[in-house]
Amino acid sequence: MTGTERTSDDAELEYRARASSFGANAELYDETRPDYPAGLIDALLARRPASVLDVGCGTGILGRALFDRGATVLGVEPDDKMADVARRHGLTVELGTFEDWDDEGRRFDLLVAGQAWHWVDPVVGARRAAVVVSPGGCVVLAWNDAVMPAAVRDVLDDVYARLAPPSVTPTVRHRPSDWLRDGGSEAAFAALDEFDAPGHATYPWDREYTTAQWLWQLETHSDHALMDAGARRALLDAVGEAIELGGGSFTMHYDCRATTFPRS
Repeated sequence: MTGTERTSDDAELEYRARASSFGANAELYDETRPDYPAGLIDALLARRPASVLDVGCGTGILGRALFDRGATVLGVEPDDKMADVARRHGLTVELGTFEDWDDEGRRFDLLVAGQAWHWVDPVVGARRAAVVVSPGGCVVLAWNDAVMPAAVRDVLDDVYARLAPPSVTPTVRHRPSDWLRDGGSEAAFAALDEFDAPGHATYPWDREYTTAQWLWQLETHSDHALMDAGARRALLDAVGEAIELGGGSFTMHYDCRATTFPRS
């Protein structure tokens, strides 16, 4: 094996490192990561769930939007620092990965995962969801897909091409094809008799970022967090300079994509 070749063990170690990198910036994550649009929250609460399980709840960004409107929410989160922030917002959170979490026989009308299901083993996760979600309930997986203004993206693509490895990108990437592939999350749910065909909905919304706000949230991205500290600082300095030259702020468009798996 040459120095540039990677083994499956290398990829797994990197994946685990990325998954466990968020706690170091838990407070910053909570302050700067995008939340979820009212349309999604309205749709979730229209089901009148008596109990909600928030898988990979992080600092509770999605769970507390439901909690603040009267839902009973239990979060499951592997990172204790992220869980602590969620608890300060009023959520009840149990530590652990969804795959290993002890449900103690509890059942839920709604299982949600906001920007988190890609950290769950898709096959094991679907099987566990079939156990903990009551018949007639549902699973809703949501992701915020960011669409940066073209002029800003063109400038930042140049910055990243110069200063970042190919695995580090200006916005969080989500690949729907990964969910549809054999063994992906949609295929894993479809393979189970307990779930009906999935539904898809998109909730568009916008958020304005100043230069400082954008740089703060970049610090919470797993690909950026795992960069060498000096290289990350050089990248963020260049990103900040580019945004300042463009006026010091920009509006990010988000498409919040939700996939619903009804429990038979």
